[in-house]
Amino acid sequence: METHTGEKLFSCKVCGKAFACQNHVMVHMRTHTGEKPFYCEICGKAFAQRNHVTGHMRTHTGEKPFSCKVCSKAFAHQHHVAEHMRTHTGEKPLSCKVCGKAFAHKNHVTEHMRTHTGEKPFSCKVCGKAFAHQNHVTEHMRTHTGEKPFSCEMCGKLFAHKNDVMRHMRIHTGEKPFSCKVCGKAFAQQNVVTRHMRTHTGEKPFSCEICGKAFAHQNVVTRHMQIHTGEKPFSCKVCGKAFAHHNDVTRHMRTHTGEKPFSCTVCGKAFTHQNHVTGHMRTHTGEKPFSCKVCGKAFAQQSDVTRHLKTHTGEKPFTCKVCGKAFARQTNATVHMRTHTGEEPFS
Repeated sequence: METHTGEKLFSCKVCGKAFACQNHVMVHMRTHTGEKPFYCEICGKAFAQRNHVTGHMRTHTGEKPFSCKVCSKAFAHQHHVAEHMRTHTGEKPLSCKVCGKAFAHKNHVTEHMRTHTGEKPFSCKVCGKAFAHQNHVTEHMRTHTGEKPFSCEMCGKLFAHKNDVMRHMRIHTGEKPFSCKVCGKAFAQQNVVTRHMRTHTGEKPFSCEICGKAFAHQNVVTRHMQIHTGEKPFSCKVCGKAFAHHNDVTRHMRTHTGEKPFSCTVCGKAFTHQNHVTGHMRTHTGEKPFSCKVCGKAFAQQSDVTRHLKTHTGEKPFTCKVCGKAFARQTNATVHMRTHTGEEPFS
């Protein structure tokens, strides 16, 4: 009758919560006392309620007695079916109390709240770095173990993170889902669009702490710093040549192997570096996205702009070691040296 009347005659003496049955009060009291009188016979894990043991046993047996009526996916617990149904209905009954963003699952709200509180309850046991989510710790650990469990189905290249594989696949498919709102140029990754926008705005938010030189990208600052430190921690295993960056070694190795993994989709010409393909494509499209700030002349490559600027500044940074004659380009200095050496490399 109490299910009809809603009457709750029994209450907890600790917190005052009301219940319809006395035994519900007894079970509830365990939340205050911490008592867990029921145990799993297989692993010994303790529980406050007997039905929790029944549900837990399915982790050992693999039993999934509850299934989705839409897609037939099976679950170990009934409430998991109810949560799963939201993937079909799109229902998001839970919301963040701070910003109002809606979510389908309670744990998603809990994780989202950390974006407001800044809480990072999970930490790496190796280096102590803290994270907001447990799966971020799992992914971070691969930086210590070197584990790369995800591989590309087309070329077999290994990756530490699943989303890295997805981004890598665009090299094979040529997919470029992100585009610049100014010039319409398409890119495979969103963060590349953000960096590309700086070619339009001229923004250089990163600077060297030693000489103050400004850069558009953080990784360029890191590379630039090695000009001051002279550090070259990576070396080629074939010839021993040292490099400041690991990816420089990877690219350098192609001079030994002759590998040219990147090709033009128009004419099929192969290249050792992806950016060489990008630059080469402009010979087909006629695109000249880089221009001189002094006279406005347009160029297909940024390096062409840098060389062209010397015609305005008169700068000649390359000098002949024999006679001291100065040149604006390194190639010109190389050709000039043959007048001293007598070298005739073309026949």
